[in-house]
Amino acid sequence: MPNGILRVAGHVPSRVVDNSRISGWAGTDEDWIEERTGIRERRYADGESATSDLAAAAASRLLGAPYGPQDIDALIVATTTPDQPQPATAVFVLERLGLGALPAFDLNAVCSGFLYALDVADSLLCAHADWRNVLVIGADTYSTIMDRTDRRTVSLFGDGAGAVLVGRVPDGYGIHASSLLADGTTTDHVRVEGGGSRRPAATLRDPGAHHFRMNGRAVKDWAVQHVPKAVHQALDESGVGLGDIDRAVFHQGNLRLVETLADTLGIDSRKVAVTADRYGNTAAASIPLTLSESHRAAPLHRGERVLMASVGGGMTAAASVMTWY
Repeated sequence: MPNGILRVAGHVPSRVVDNSRISGWAGTDEDWIEERTGIRERRYADGESATSDLAAAAASRLLGAPYGPQDIDALIVATTTPDQPQPATAVFVLERLGLGALPAFDLNAVCSGFLYALDVADSLLCAHADWRNVLVIGADTYSTIMDRTDRRTVSLFGDGAGAVLVGRVPDGYGIHASSLLADGTTTDHVRVEGGGSRRPAATLRDPGAHHFRMNGRAVKDWAVQHVPKAVHQALDESGVGLGDIDRAVFHQGNLRLVETLADTLGIDSRKVAVTADRYGNTAAASIPLTLSESHRAAPLHRGERVLMASVGGGMTAAASVMTWY
């Protein structure tokens, strides 16, 4: 049997950070932020909440009849803002959800992390015939790594989490194909340089080394070139045409990027789900959170064909084509 998304849920913190606040931090104009990015506000976690708290809040909404903790066989958390360097954030989520002893690990493909994790979950279910369901979560708290004086990044990012339950579905439904790629020649486009083995935390004298940095123009140029490649590869493998897609969920880097990718691919804007305007770029949470919000606003119906596509640091790109069950 094929595998598909059985349930989807999202969670964002209650604290709203609007463009007025960003303007005060970064010394930029509110209108400039909305005009350039399409983002009006984003959410920040409070000082007591870690990435695992957001992840558990989203995932807990998936656990209810007929799916309980005993029905989960593995847990994957896609994140680049882990609770701590080790152990994996996934094990903290495991404990919070009361899932017991089962495989749990983190995955880092930056903003493409959720689609990478979704493909891994699909592969694990194919490899383990006795497994029933894998819980996949995308969660990030980028507010913890922002340089609030850098308008190019602080205007974009917010915190959030999205989760899906992946399990068996009847033939003709579920995940038809996925495409993943990475380009190691572009590692400087998106980065946090401090805190790893190359520049250990104990040796850092520059506090800015822990901050997120991005070359926005280079990221957009790379995305416009490579995300369509990933999309067409997944479509070709699935046997689904672009015209057959009923709903498209892109990584919400910012609203202008979403619009550009839709235009480049020739997808009607009415089919494109959007959360960037009110949540900003929630990194690995972006796609599942947007899928959840779209499903809540206009419920996905059985047989609806969904395209998901992302771009992330690395650089990475990913796409997945599925039929909703």
